[in-house]
Amino acid sequence: MALRPGRCVRRIKRPWTRVSQRKPKKSYVVGVPYPRIHNFEMGAKDKDFDTQVLLKVENSVQIRENALEAARIVANKYIEKTLGKEGFFMKILKYPHQILREHSLATGAGADRFSMGMRKAFGRPKGRAVIIYSGETLMLIKVNKDQVEIAKEALRRSSTKLPTPCKIVVESLK
Repeated sequence: MALRPGRCVRRIKRPWTRVSQRKPKKSYVVGVPYPRIHNFEMGAKDKDFDTQVLLKVENSVQIRENALEAARIVANKYIEKTLGKEGFFMKILKYPHQILREHSLATGAGADRFSMGMRKAFGRPKGRAVIIYSGETLMLIKVNKDQVEIAKEALRRSSTKLPTPCKIVVESLK
């Protein structure tokens, strides 16, 4: 089954959580999928850089992990191609903790015969998401002062993969 569009999960709202006193086992989300994003830190981790470039989110939003992974891949590919593997340090600062659930209903001819309707409508886990509020930093790239434009371009490219407008802020570390 295909992935639902991002607009289905973009708004931040606390999902309905079942709390059962008699059967506490039914209060937990079972079978959470593994995170698709594995690498949160890229580049030279132990090298000293004098400037950091931040990607800040302008609106409060929920970002699915596949969008976050796409943004990471685009930024990493561009900056690695231009600066090499040791010329930068990039880090994703948020982790996808929010579990996205989906209750798929049967449609079409004969759906009423095997569909359960809203019975047991808790939903099955389909993915994860990051909840991020306006003004928070999502990604950070550390480079030397003469390579700031390359880092800004990498973050600009990655912001096109995200479901919210972002701004790029340059800070000096020394």
